[in-house]
Amino acid sequence: MKTLAVLAALLLTSCTSPKDPLPSWNNTPTKQGILAFVKNAVAQVPQADRIAVFDNDGTLWVEQPLYTQLLFAASEMKTRASQHPEWRANPNFVIIIDGPPDAILSLAPADQFAAGFAVHAGRTVEEYSTAASRWLATNQHPRFHKPYTQLAYQPMLELIAHLRENGFQVYSVTGAEIGFVRVANEQAFGIPRHHVIATLLKSKFEAARLQALPDVLLIDDGDGKPISIQNVIGRRPILAIGNSDGDLPMLQYAANGPGPRYTALVHHDDAEREFAYDRASPVGHLDKALDAATDSGWPVLSMKNDWRQIFPKTGK
Repeated sequence: MKTLAVLAALLLTSCTSPKDPLPSWNNTPTKQGILAFVKNAVAQVPQADRIAVFDNDGTLWVEQPLYTQLLFAASEMKTRASQHPEWRANPNFVIIIDGPPDAILSLAPADQFAAGFAVHAGRTVEEYSTAASRWLATNQHPRFHKPYTQLAYQPMLELIAHLRENGFQVYSVTGAEIGFVRVANEQAFGIPRHHVIATLLKSKFEAARLQALPDVLLIDDGDGKPISIQNVIGRRPILAIGNSDGDLPMLQYAANGPGPRYTALVHHDDAEREFAYDRASPVGHLDKALDAATDSGWPVLSMKNDWRQIFPKTGK
């Protein structure tokens, strides 16, 4: 009878124990800090003000060896070059068109993004979205040999789900161009298209269709991030997570407000399971923001120490 009583008590405990909302996170102070913040926010912040913003590349999914949108742009430029002979007037575009698949990596960041804008210009929203979906379905990461949409960070997927369960609205805020990111975010993170804040191209409305122009309307990076957040959401976020210097203004904007606040950086310090880079990397450059985190006491999320698993369904 005593044994049965003990088993019954254990069963009752297992049934009533709260489910861990972040199972892919190691039980470190970082995890405990996140859970405590969410609990405090629910108690103290009206639901309408529970706004969470995440950078995209390097914060929600892999960004090395290059931002995914730019790898898509290089592929599109090679595939569609015969339809756009004018592209050959740009020497940098010629490098992409005639070079190997990774030729875009040899270009300066501004020239990489110029290629991204060029392959979008002149296409309707539907045409571009279809091309992005097709590329995401047929291309794999050169190191991990998986579709890019399977390289979302499992710990971040869990955090997004936990925030939503607690009344948060979750937004992706990225320097990438919005047409591609809307498709990718919907597939990889379940973030709906109207919750994506990103770089915008000018467009024109003609014959009942919206068509992109090659001119930039707004770069959603650096100071552009808090400006875009205010333009789109109209509320200051209470949680913001990024991974690079381009995210620093967004983090500062979120941190500088009343009530519970959570501002953090993802630190890529796990070369074995993902990549290790920060101050010296041109992709996901993390220098001033890392110093700001130290000075301000913001958590720095260590992929190596805080994350038990990096990607979904890999066991890594």
